[in-house]
Parts: sequence; C-alpha cells; structure tokens
Amino acid sequence: LAQVLEKVRGYSDMPIAIQLAHAGRKTSHRVPWEGGTQIRTSDGGWTSYAPSAIPFAPDGEAPHALDRDGLARVRAAFRKAAERSVRIGLDAIEIHSAHGYLLHEFLSPLSNKRDDQYGGSLENRLRFPLEVFDAMREVVPAHVPLGLRYSATDFFEGGWDLEQTLAYSHELKKRGCSFFDVSGGGMTPQQKIELKPGYQVPFAEAVKRETGVPTMAVGLITEPEQAEKIVTSGQADMVALGRGILYDARWPWHAAAKLGAKLHA
Repeated sequence: LAQVLEKVRGYSDMPIAIQLAHAGRKTSHRVPWEGGTQIRTSDGGWTSYAPSAIPFAPDGEAPHALDRDGLARVRAAFRKAAERSVRIGLDAIEIHSAHGYLLHEFLSPLSNKRDDQYGGSLENRLRFPLEVFDAMREVVPAHVPLGLRYSATDFFEGGWDLEQTLAYSHELKKRGCSFFDVSGGGMTPQQKIELKPGYQVPFAEAVKRETGVPTMAVGLITEPEQAEKIVTSGQADMVALGRGILYDARWPWHAAAKLGAKLHA
C-alpha cells in the first residue's frame, strides 16, 4: 500500500484517503456478474461474523454471533488499520458504518438482536461502533481527519432511521469525528427505495443542520450543475461520486470545464 501511495503522489498533490470496513454477514458472495449469491462454507466460502446469527437473505447461511473475544479482535483490527494508515502518510480516514457492513449491523435493530450490553436499546446498539471509533481516534493524530460513512436509514419499517442517525452523529461529534459521509440502505434486500436524482441529499442536509459537522452528500448525483447546487445551497459541504466516475473516469475535469473552473491536468 505504501508503494501504491508513493506512485499516486507522483501524479497528484491531492489529499489521499482510505476507507476502512469490516464486511460482517455480507461477506463471501460471488461477484455481481456471477450472480452475487452467497458462497456457503461447505463450498469453500468464508465464515462470517455479525452481531447476531441472522443471515442477510432469508435463504442465506447464518453468520456466527460475535462473542467478547471476537468484539475485541475486531476493535483491535480497526485500530491497527488506523495505525498503518497514519504510518504510511494517508491524509484522511473514513470508517465504513453503512450499507450492511459490520458496524451498521450493530446499529440496526434488523440485524442486532443481542441481549447483552451491545443490543436492545439505542444506547446499547451504539456502543460497539463508538468503541471502534474511540479506539481509532486514540491513534489518529488530530491533524488527520477521521470521518465516518453511515446509512441514514435502512429504508425499511422497524429498522435504522434518521432520528437514530442524528443521535449517533451527536455522539460521534463529541468524540471528534471530522466529517460525515451520509448514505442509506444496504441492510436488507427487502428495502424500499424511491430512486431519483439526489434522493439521499436530504439526509446529509439534516445531519449538517443538526450537528454543524462537515457533511458529504451521495446518491444519484450525476451532473456538475447538480453537484454545484448541493454545495452552494448549503445542503452539504462535499459531494462524493462512485458510479458517476466509473462511467466517466474524468468526471471532475469535465465538470470543471462545464462550470468554468481552471485546473492543471
């Protein structure tokens, strides 16, 4: 990774960030173009871990519920990853707490059915993700932004929602979270999403308004003018694109040209 970083820096002086995640019960699946189905352990798949032994899909293989040793192992792994990121000189770190990844699984009542201090009430469901953040914040210097990506809602009744997201956000703010990357969904294949341009931007706007922490908007943001309006209107401080840049790898250059900006390429 250090060699890759050195090569990237040779091409650009832009800040470089890394996203750290633990996949949980959504691990061990075939790639999308091979069906995206789960690879069971009997067929050589991974043993997956989660807050509770609840499969992602109704016909899926159940993960193992993490015990105290497992929680300590995961917490230590996030901390070690943060230490490595700092050591090789990355400029920013983002923790993945969205889209059904492990930390999201602890947050959502759809996947967390524990009866110990890490399950049940909102306070308990926040506990492990906040412990992971604290463990990373201890080893990440103040000058390195440590932010977090989360799903603002599960898009499913009885699941994680915006009200709980705001409570999570306030706790993270107390702990020195540098920014929020506000996405949604990914917890259940039964989610109900009304897809339209910028459909998740209102979540980022609510988080920014309630916390004052720099906030990133995502979700079907495809046009330069659309992205510009989100930032200039104050709905969010930043815009992140994934599929848009897969479709057009030079999207930022083309956006700059369209919006009349000048840059060195």
